[in-house]
Amino acid sequence: MRALLPGGALLALLLPPALLAQGAAPTPKLQWGPAPAAFPKGAEMAVVSGDPGKAGVFTIELSMPSGYRIPPHFHPTDEKVEIKKGTFLVGMGDKLDLKQARPMVMGDTGTVLAQAHHYAATKGATIVAVTAMGPFAMTYVNPKDDPQNASAGY
Repeated sequence: MRALLPGGALLALLLPPALLAQGAAPTPKLQWGPAPAAFPKGAEMAVVSGDPGKAGVFTIELSMPSGYRIPPHFHPTDEKVEIKKGTFLVGMGDKLDLKQARPMVMGDTGTVLAQAHHYAATKGATIVAVTAMGPFAMTYVNPKDDPQNASAGY
């Protein structure tokens, strides 16, 4: 029987303690706040790297409560998504249909191509990392779904 160690534990076993102490940079604590107005209320966002408001690569993490839904929308650039926690239900198309959504769980990654109409929902509290080219933009397929519109009801 072979025991597997998490990658960090294996690294700690292989490197001398002095080297670990020298090169160890603490992981910066993310600064969470309300997600931008383009998202339905209830989500929080943290910038991991880059600046989503400027041209260039950025990574954000989006934290969403169980049952959170993002209606069909699209972006002008490709998005790489990694699930950090929970279950993220992702579907393609112009109508939010959770029966057609594909569950992504912690560790899963995927890419949504630019201009592809997609939607999402969560099952359990969920955190998703998104890497894309800025500036960030999100267009809802149905303008009535856009939380920035008074008629959206978000």
